[in-house]
Amino acid sequence: MLIPKRVKRRMQHRGKIRGKAQKGNKVAYGEYGLVSLEGGRITSRQIEAARIAMTRFIKRGGKVWIDIFPHKPITKHPAESRMGSGKGSVEYWVAEVKPGRVMFEMAGVNEDIAREAMRLASHKLPVKCKFVLKSDLEPVQEGGEVNEG
Repeated sequence: MLIPKRVKRRMQHRGKIRGKAQKGNKVAYGEYGLVSLEGGRITSRQIEAARIAMTRFIKRGGKVWIDIFPHKPITKHPAESRMGSGKGSVEYWVAEVKPGRVMFEMAGVNEDIAREAMRLASHKLPVKCKFVLKSDLEPVQEGGEVNEG
């Protein structure tokens, strides 16, 4: 599972997931991508389950990139503990995902296999997802009108 090697501060505030993804909204490495359609928190276990589902389906063919990393610690008090006594200890790590974020990328397989592998991976994740091609997310170069005279 993915966790940070070391962190500056052990605990964080919860915060809110607002807006659309400004970073990581393009397919950078592969030919196909899995994009989130809604915001949410994805645990390191869910990321690992999605990765295993994809790699098992493509049967060691092609290449898979994971574009999200669980940087945020989630704390929890033990069961049946009394109120107070400070913040609980870190239970697990999550990646905060905004709508439009490319979470996984794939290359080296044909589109049908990639589409099915990404579909299997999306069932492991708590957010709605969409399969995209690299050409879908690239900005379209619009030719400007040339005024003569």
